[in-house]
Amino acid sequence: MIGRIKGTLVVKEPPMIIVDVNGVGYEIEVPVRVLFDLPEVNSEVTIITHMIVREDAQLLCGFNNYQQRDLFRKLLKVSGIGAKSALAVLSTMSSAEFVAMIQSQDVNAIVKIPGVGKKTAQRLILEMRDKLGDVAAGDISMPNATAANLGNMPATAQSEALIALQSLGFKPQEVNMLIKQVAKDNMTAEEIIRLCLQHKGAS
Repeated sequence: MIGRIKGTLVVKEPPMIIVDVNGVGYEIEVPVRVLFDLPEVNSEVTIITHMIVREDAQLLCGFNNYQQRDLFRKLLKVSGIGAKSALAVLSTMSSAEFVAMIQSQDVNAIVKIPGVGKKTAQRLILEMRDKLGDVAAGDISMPNATAANLGNMPATAQSEALIALQSLGFKPQEVNMLIKQVAKDNMTAEEIIRLCLQHKGAS
């Protein structure tokens, strides 16, 4: 298993990054919140990883810290939650926010996570409410900390935001509507994504 990767960040294309380690490029799927915390392309990064081995593929998922990965692993143990849904949880909110929703049994808030319906939300509360004590302190970032930027990519900010939000499970029509509502000239993809998620959470 690959549990940690340190190297040069060479690609940021939501929801994937590529980290070069001595000439080998590792493709890693990351939550959108992790993308926000990454430095510019060609900077050194440290990514905490979880490796998923399937019959048809091997997938690396990446996180800023061990708490995020621990929550991801706990989510995978819930019936009906796969890697995509678990990444959507960590894209939409911090570990501490998710723990608070579970502890307060806030079904209405949990169903706002892309791909999570009412039955799945109830199952998350039932199966996770006694398993999250060590995550409740919140996220502690790893030393990738610089200003977040989804730049250095040829697509427009709105196109990048569209791709990132669809990777979370939002439907294309829903994403287009959200972006039209919040996007303004000269906004970065990060700003558009943040506003879309805030707008969705408030709806």
